Amino acid sequence: MTTNSLPQLPAPVRSYLDDPSLTALWAAARRRLERNRLAPTGTVQAQLDAEGAKRLGGLLGTRLEPGLRRIQLGALDAALRASAAQCGLVSVVAELTGRSLQDRVSAKEAQQTAWTALWQQLDGDLTRAGLAHAGWIADWLGELRNTGILTRAGIETATNALSGAVRTIATLTNTPLHPPAGTGADAVKHWELSELAAHTTGDAHGLDEGRLTSILVLKAIAAACTLPSPDSSASRRLLWEQVGVSTDSLSGTVMVWKLEPPGTHPWATMMRTRSDLSLVTHLTLQELRTVPDAALTAPGTAVYFCENPQVLQAAARYSLPGILVCGSGNPSAAGWELLRRLVASGADVAYHGDFDWPGVAIAERVIRLGARPWRMHSMDYLNALAELPTDRLTPLTGAPVPSPWDPQLEAMMAQHGLAVHEEAQLDQLLYDVRHATFR
Repeated sequence: MTTNSLPQLPAPVRSYLDDPSLTALWAAARRRLERNRLAPTGTVQAQLDAEGAKRLGGLLGTRLEPGLRRIQLGALDAALRASAAQCGLVSVVAELTGRSLQDRVSAKEAQQTAWTALWQQLDGDLTRAGLAHAGWIADWLGELRNTGILTRAGIETATNALSGAVRTIATLTNTPLHPPAGTGADAVKHWELSELAAHTTGDAHGLDEGRLTSILVLKAIAAACTLPSPDSSASRRLLWEQVGVSTDSLSGTVMVWKLEPPGTHPWATMMRTRSDLSLVTHLTLQELRTVPDAALTAPGTAVYFCENPQVLQAAARYSLPGILVCGSGNPSAAGWELLRRLVASGADVAYHGDFDWPGVAIAERVIRLGARPWRMHSMDYLNALAELPTDRLTPLTGAPVPSPWDPQLEAMMAQHGLAVHEEAQLDQLLYDVRHATFR
């Protein structure tokens, strides 16, 4: 509840009351009124100088001495109504402090009522959708309450997102969250993500990454499949696929140089032809999935994996013989799929990225999936600092990120506070690609 349509004080009255000597009084009165359902009861304390004591005493019709004074709000309200102001304390305080007062007690009660209604509505929606007795519902609801994800979003956003999430989850139960063993691929409905979003939220982008509805649905899928909540684009994509939903498989690509798959598969032949023509290839997730049985490399083949396109561009410019893959920063779904396939085929994958905190975070994920560090140790970082001119170094920003393959790397980077971008080590990286040398 807020005060609205405030009367305007006559100019002489406003000038009298708005003197800086009374500013502390009106601020204190505002705080008390907003905690007191806007009722002018109780008292406030205010430090008054000689001018403030004179003005307030004149208003109240009494003599006041300067100093810390306790003022009855009821008496102040009555004095204002009897004065030329012709209005009560609430209106005067609102005008003098520049904004309407809020009944904070009522607002808090209304908010609590609204959140109670939201949880009741969610319970009803789950019952109507036939989901109330699902074994994973309690875990899902517990996570929503414990993480505060709905509270942070606000009541209106949370309400809309939950409605869309329940409709989406109910729709997906037509393709069971735990499909029966032996169920054929054609026995269930497969959705494109945008198709599902349009069907359940009315917005083709309603389940896009980062949307609250999408986050809630993925948490439900994770709970139903007894999997961790997703923490990366790749894990989110895999969760969608768990229930037959295809995300974007075309726009995200991974760049490759000199990838020459063996065998007679037409795709392998095409890739070798592109390599012979010294062409860089942008692989999509759709392409990689179209050829799931085609070998990418012979076991033990050296494959370099870098973070920045400039490294791959230079390798192509010099027609280097080594295989080089570029994730272009945090790899797309196609990049993660290619990495998984390379590791599974027995390729010897080595990764290099920026010596900054985002770069270390990417390196940790890539290495965790089976690659090994390529010039990404603490000594490589220290050597780069010693060799590079200061104008090619920038300060590190953000929080430190662990480097499990070499804990000293995190410590050294935090100590020196300087970033080394991958392009600054281009000559060394190209040497390795040319000579198939891992360091």
